[in-house]
Amino acid sequence: MKKALSIIVNIIAWIILLFALLVTIIVFSSSRNGDTAEVFGYIPLSVESDSMKPTFKQGDLIIIKEVDDLYDLKEGDVITYWTIIDGKRVKNTHRIVSINEFENTRSFVMKGDNNELNDEEPALPSDIIGKWNETKIGGGGKVMDFLRTKKGFFICIVIPMILFFLFELYKFIVTLVEVRKPALTEADEEEIKKRAIEEYLAEQKKNDSGETDNTEAEQSDAPNDK
Repeated sequence: MKKALSIIVNIIAWIILLFALLVTIIVFSSSRNGDTAEVFGYIPLSVESDSMKPTFKQGDLIIIKEVDDLYDLKEGDVITYWTIIDGKRVKNTHRIVSINEFENTRSFVMKGDNNELNDEEPALPSDIIGKWNETKIGGGGKVMDFLRTKKGFFICIVIPMILFFLFELYKFIVTLVEVRKPALTEADEEEIKKRAIEEYLAEQKKNDSGETDNTEAEQSDAPNDK
């Protein structure tokens, strides 16, 4: 039972560590797309507006994948790309409503599902980050945004990693103490068994003697029928 519990605790500790490492990679890694986190070609993004509602909404977490061939994109696909909004270069995730072909190049007319009009500027090939793979986690974007803060990083990543290493240090110390304990020889084990048997027999003899004395006392106290 003790061994099984130890194995379970070890598994939980490693899961916590791997989770913390994975979150660290996702939140703080950067790729060739600028400040976009990338893990094995997949990019998690926090949705920052309701322009694609009800497909996904602000605060959701969506996963996009890098596009290997722009000619694989078609009308109806949802892609993330760099664009200019209010004078700032930002990431935008909208749906392709039409494709312009010109001299062996393409540009994509975009529109948010919740918008009445198409985007003013088309998405150019050099600005495309990736295609949405239809994976979303409701509220996951808020969690990611929190993890990007110093407080979130400390609570969700630093503390679990500290606890893991303290746990591993404790296991190391216990193992070291066990190794340094002098091993019992066969003679020592036999001596311990012998003493245990002698103590048991002495206890049994003491109990038997007490029962005999009680019996004699009861007989002496019994009334005489003469």
